[in-house]
Amino acid sequence: MNENQCLGKVHLVGAGPGDPGLFTIKGKTLLECADVVVYDALVSPQILAMINPNAEQIHAGKRRGFHTMDQQEITQLLIEKAHEHAIVVRLKGGDPFVFGRGGEEMQDLLAAGVSVEVVPGVTAGIAAPAYAGIPLTHRDYSSSVTFVTGHEAAGKYRPEVNWQAIAHGSETIVVYMGVHNLPYIVSELTAAGLSPETPVALVRWGTRPEQEELIGTLGAIAQQVEATGFTSPAIVVIGHVVNLHETLSQCRPVVFG
Repeated sequence: MNENQCLGKVHLVGAGPGDPGLFTIKGKTLLECADVVVYDALVSPQILAMINPNAEQIHAGKRRGFHTMDQQEITQLLIEKAHEHAIVVRLKGGDPFVFGRGGEEMQDLLAAGVSVEVVPGVTAGIAAPAYAGIPLTHRDYSSSVTFVTGHEAAGKYRPEVNWQAIAHGSETIVVYMGVHNLPYIVSELTAAGLSPETPVALVRWGTRPEQEELIGTLGAIAQQVEATGFTSPAIVVIGHVVNLHETLSQCRPVVFG
């Protein structure tokens, strides 16, 4: 057999934000028949429990300051496993194509001649605010939403976020991975003209039983985070839709165990 012949297929599967009830049927089916599952750090234990017990399970999680594997190692691993097995699942938190590097992995796999399929997942930027009673759009408050990464430091990431444009681009701003750089994000948005009184919500561990929220204003939220010790992983929601939290959070969805 030609050692470069690919026998299997890699499935980039979005695990969703945490609540196993939000995991897709297609994703669950693939986990149940997978030969290998390469999974990220933020995938919930309930979803990991769905994996075929005979499958090889490989943790490839990346958290701030600690990487089990770097991106190149993960891609090479997927290529190798696709040569050995029929069904390889790359299980990623949220959605693979929303700040999940799914596009990069797909490009590299296709360049290596590996067959790839993407299975979308519910992204935390939508699910976490919903479970906190914050609709991202509302006819009285917001008709547009911007999703942006806050994980940007020292010019490492390209393209850089244009916070000036973000501040005036839509009524609701949803920031992924923004807690660590929150003081910088706040300063950029206020310098661009966004009012310090703009409502802000931080939703930590969204859709999980341990979900918690921190509500404030753009001008004070960084100090609140420092005072309370609020940490990631969290989604940041900026805009007047946050004002609906007080009323709508009384009707929280049931988290599946």
